[in-house]
Amino acid sequence: MTLAAADVGAAAAGAAGWGELTDAVSRCTACAELVASRTRVVPGTLPDRRADVLLVGEAPGAQEDEAGVPFVGRSGVLLDRLLAEAGLSRDRVAVANVLKCRPPANRKPRRLEVAHCRPWLARQLDLADPQVVVALGGTAAEWFFGPSARIAALRESEQHYAGRRVVVTYHPSAAIRFGPNGSPLAALRTDLAEAARVVAGTRPGPE
Repeated sequence: MTLAAADVGAAAAGAAGWGELTDAVSRCTACAELVASRTRVVPGTLPDRRADVLLVGEAPGAQEDEAGVPFVGRSGVLLDRLLAEAGLSRDRVAVANVLKCRPPANRKPRRLEVAHCRPWLARQLDLADPQVVVALGGTAAEWFFGPSARIAALRESEQHYAGRRVVVTYHPSAAIRFGPNGSPLAALRTDLAEAARVVAGTRPGPE
């Protein structure tokens, strides 16, 4: 059964686990334009073990739309490399996007689309229960801190949302666009290292 915009909040809140939520997200038809243009819904991924980190991006791109998995393109390759450099184990990292469907031509998500999708990400945040969230890019920063959120300003001080530490940084696509000597890549590397320090400071003993 498909889920219209009016059904999303209750479906998200009623999902007892990540798998149940993923099934519900896959049936979402809240945004007609996105439904018409998408190949696959991209709900996100949760590791088998508890997630130390939840990475939140903007929306699926073309390769993610084809695969149904977030961050499998060039941005994902860069992100995996930087996570490894920071000492963050990929099998302890959950990944989600503000939008679960690719916007046509990779345009910026519209506010109504973000509003329709918001309950999905809010429930993912609860279910993943990460020690730290990394907001990748402006759309993710706005999801947490409102439409006036600016990455450079938010990076100047420690940020929290609903009692969780949130590290705000640039999206890997910005790091690629500005090149290896650009400030977004340097900031992303620094901020992932900060996320690793948060995890190291809060992680319990061996399981």
